[in-house]
Amino acid sequence: MAADTGRYRSAVSKNKDPSGLLISVIRTLSSSDDVEDRETEKGRLEEAFETCDRDLDQLIVQHYAELTTAIRTYQSITERITSSRNKIKQVKENLLSCKMLLHCKRDELRKLWIEGIEHKHVLQLLDEIESIKQVPRRLEAYMASKHYLHATDMLVSAVESLEGPLLQVEGLGDLRLELHSKKLNIHLVLIDELHRHLYIKSTSRLGTKNKDKNAARPPGSTGKDASPMPVLDVSSLSTPRKLLDSSQFSTPGSSSVRELQQDAREFNQSELPEVDPEENSAEFMGILIKALAKLKKIPETIKAIMERLEPELKQIVKRSTTQIADHAYQRGENLAQESQPRLLELLELLFDKFKAVAQAHSVVLAHLQQIAVQCPGGAHEEGIKLYEQADVSAKIQTVLQVLLMEYLDVKNSRSATEPSAQLSYASTGSEFAAFFAKKKPQRAKQSLFKFESSSHAISMSAYLREQRRELYSKSGELQGGADDNLIEGGEMKFVCKPGARNITVIFQPLLRFIQEIEMNMGPGQAKQCQLRAFLTYYINDLFLNQVRTEINKEIEVVSKAADPLKILASADTMKVLGVQRPLLQSTVVVEKSIQDLMSLMQDLSAYSNQFLEMVCDKLKEYKEICNTAYRGIVQCEEKLTISASWSKDEDISRLLQSLPNWANMAQPRQTRQKREDEEDFTRAAFAKESEVLTGNLGDKLIPQNEILRDVSDLKALANLHESMEWLAGRLKTFFANLPQASNVSPCSADSQVVGESERSREQILQTLNDLSRGFQDIADRCLLVLHLEVRVHCFHYLIPLTKQGNYAIVANVESMDYDPLVVKLNKDISAIEEAMGAGLQQHKFQYIFEGLGHLISCILINGAQYFKRISESGIKKMCRNIFVLQQNLTNITMSREADLDFARQYYEMLYNTADELLNLVVDQGVRYTELEYINALSLLHRSQTGVGDLSTQNIRLQRLKEIICEQAAIKQATKDKKITTV
Repeated sequence: MAADTGRYRSAVSKNKDPSGLLISVIRTLSSSDDVEDRETEKGRLEEAFETCDRDLDQLIVQHYAELTTAIRTYQSITERITSSRNKIKQVKENLLSCKMLLHCKRDELRKLWIEGIEHKHVLQLLDEIESIKQVPRRLEAYMASKHYLHATDMLVSAVESLEGPLLQVEGLGDLRLELHSKKLNIHLVLIDELHRHLYIKSTSRLGTKNKDKNAARPPGSTGKDASPMPVLDVSSLSTPRKLLDSSQFSTPGSSSVRELQQDAREFNQSELPEVDPEENSAEFMGILIKALAKLKKIPETIKAIMERLEPELKQIVKRSTTQIADHAYQRGENLAQESQPRLLELLELLFDKFKAVAQAHSVVLAHLQQIAVQCPGGAHEEGIKLYEQADVSAKIQTVLQVLLMEYLDVKNSRSATEPSAQLSYASTGSEFAAFFAKKKPQRAKQSLFKFESSSHAISMSAYLREQRRELYSKSGELQGGADDNLIEGGEMKFVCKPGARNITVIFQPLLRFIQEIEMNMGPGQAKQCQLRAFLTYYINDLFLNQVRTEINKEIEVVSKAADPLKILASADTMKVLGVQRPLLQSTVVVEKSIQDLMSLMQDLSAYSNQFLEMVCDKLKEYKEICNTAYRGIVQCEEKLTISASWSKDEDISRLLQSLPNWANMAQPRQTRQKREDEEDFTRAAFAKESEVLTGNLGDKLIPQNEILRDVSDLKALANLHESMEWLAGRLKTFFANLPQASNVSPCSADSQVVGESERSREQILQTLNDLSRGFQDIADRCLLVLHLEVRVHCFHYLIPLTKQGNYAIVANVESMDYDPLVVKLNKDISAIEEAMGAGLQQHKFQYIFEGLGHLISCILINGAQYFKRISESGIKKMCRNIFVLQQNLTNITMSREADLDFARQYYEMLYNTADELLNLVVDQGVRYTELEYINALSLLHRSQTGVGDLSTQNIRLQRLKEIICEQAAIKQATKDKKITTV
């Protein structure tokens, strides 16, 4: 049974239609012939119904409350439906009766309806008249609160009503004229407001960023530096036209603006928003443009904007100038202090302000274009011709160009009355020294007491500051102390002295501003903006020429003097430069000029090649000047002195520079590697040098015109050497610190032009390096001349001593005196030593005098062949000569000068006879060369008696050669034995 019951339930669930289930049961009962089957089917059906009843009863028990609520709700709904049907039926009946009654009174109702419409229209006109009477007061309230769009909408609609539906109302004639007049003039106020936001509101807060810049000022500035730049608060300022025309927006019965504003708040408190309409300047300018569009004054607005653009920009310049001056005044600066940073500060402030103005114009243009698009008849039919952002940019560039022309003194109106400030040093020696001299610190004048911190002074200062702020906000000009920091210049006032050098401070910011302008320029416009063209013209055609002229004047003054190599820089200058020996004033001036050009190249990096070319030209000119001065010293009657001609000879100069003493001079003794045989090595170098010089000069007399007898000339060469070497070192430092080629070119150019510029820069740098080496070559040549000149002097005095001197003398007092030529040589060497000690550094001084004793020894020993005869008194005199020379050189070089002992011993050897000389060589060994022994033996043959005939002398000479060969063989064998033992 349970299965049957489930089957019925499943049948019921499958077939939701109960009639289908009933038909199925009936079909089953009718098709069955067996009564038992029918009974069975009936039982199953009854059981299923019982189960269903039980389930239904359980559900009713479980959901009795819900079922009761549903039944009651259904009952109330049924009742309401019935009530509504009855009411609708009654309404239909009433409508039918009304229709019948109205049909009877139709004419009377029509008449009343028409009268109602007429009365309603009259009331509407009266309300409109009453509302229009309130328009002046509400208009004044709107204008005072700067809700210009509300005011314009109300004014335009009021004028349309007065000239339309209310045109025939005679009592509104005065009001019509008043509102019509206000409508004709309100656009002027709106244009003034628009300009105030374009040029004042947009730039009002740009001075505050300078507060951070002032924090980085050097500590030498006064304590007032921390004060921020004064900022012009223009949020509450009225335009000049509003101050003048405010009476035309007041009603005759109003007593004051305050009462009008109070009335406006009472009338329209719900209409006016609580926020400040000027809080968002861009939206406010859009509101002004919409208001002007409603007044159909867009063409007049565009015309006014274009006409007032340049004057407004000039006013910004004027206000910014005064703002910078006030800032400097607060910091306690004055005109005596460095004022070029103020110009940079002014220009950066103007750049920011002009960018803000351009941004504000872009906002206005966007609103104007939107208005032009929305015009129903089109912009051309309305007469609207919009200006472009390029027009604003062009005017900004024009104003900046005029400003730059004044500050850069393009007209050169002030250079005639003011001295040149190109180089900070003068041309004369005293003024030049004064420039480099260390300045004594100025002691500040301290007053005993001040009143500035008293309560009266503080209150007075605050009062004066407020007064100046008020005047500043009205006229844009500061009154009082800050104007003391402005320089009068005709129609303008300047924050710094106008001059060409101002370009160095402002070039980089100006170039960045120009690049921003060109980036913002459209593709169809010119590739180069107006300001860049002016800057390129000014620097290429004016500034570079002016710098070249100024430097030429400075160099010409010091280089074209009577004797430029003898005009030295002062001791104070040398102390400042950190040099130990005097320098030529012309060299210091040239170095300062080059340094100035290098600093200009750093400031004007885009024009570095032009400045490098200028440096090349100046160095070439100065090199030629130095060469001319050098030739003036070493050249006499178109013929060079011996020392100059030898130093010019490449082979001799290369030989001298290859010797160890030249390398030792170039390398300080402290850093030089010590050699075990350094003394022998140096003696070998001296011997080689003496051999070369003796071989060229040892057999001829040197005339006076082939040596430099004037010690001042030698001192001038020493000064020239030190100056050229110092200048070459400074140039190497300059060129090593040169930046890479700037990527910013002075004008837009293609890659080929840039490539040519790069190549030319490489060529210029190569030329500069060659010039630096050229100055070093001049310095080396001067040192070689000095080195050789001292030695040529020795030949000049000692060769005549041996060739023309009489040393075959008898012993007497006069004969024992020093030879006059030796005395002169000593005096010459002492004078040169004094000049070189003052003019050359110590290691160069040593290079000149070291080895001189060896050369004198060689000259004297080699000169023995030129003596006709020599006596014992002559030998003693010669030894005295050698001693006095040795004593003088020892005082100079602070060394024993053993080479002169060697020469003295050579002449002392002549005390012996010819045969004793041969025995001496055997006993002492070979100390001199074979030629020197032969000369000594020959001199003994000429000087002594009883030396035999010529054949006997030849036998001695042959014996001398054999002894020398034997001694050489013994020495070589001993040397080989030592090597074998080792």
